[in-house]
Amino acid sequence: MPFMIAKRDGRREAFSTEKLERSLQTACAKRPLEIGAISKMVVDIENELHKLSKAEVEARVLGEMCIERLKILDRVAYIRFASVYRDFQDVDSFTKEVEALADSADEGGTKSQLRLIEDDVPRLAQRGRRQRTRQG
Repeated sequence: MPFMIAKRDGRREAFSTEKLERSLQTACAKRPLEIGAISKMVVDIENELHKLSKAEVEARVLGEMCIERLKILDRVAYIRFASVYRDFQDVDSFTKEVEALADSADEGGTKSQLRLIEDDVPRLAQRGRRQRTRQG
């Protein structure tokens, strides 16, 4: 049974599995995910939406379903999606979201992920960057 998505600006549009999958793929681009993880997430979300048995679902509800799953699946993808979905208006609100995510990970709130930079790789700040001197 097809249903409509009620957008924040008052528009209504038909739910599209393809659009949902594209937005999740964008958030998950170049992330080390298991094959089929995004497709499984789309199916799970679509099933949950059908269980609501409503002809119309608010976009906010759909967005929160995506955010909940991305937060568990991949924290970077979660932040990417949340930055668009929650429309952060300034750096402070974005920073607070990242800090809250880091705090929840420290408390065991999400599964650990692959490190982007291995510990034995020197960081830029540790490389002893040469100072540029002005010649005269």
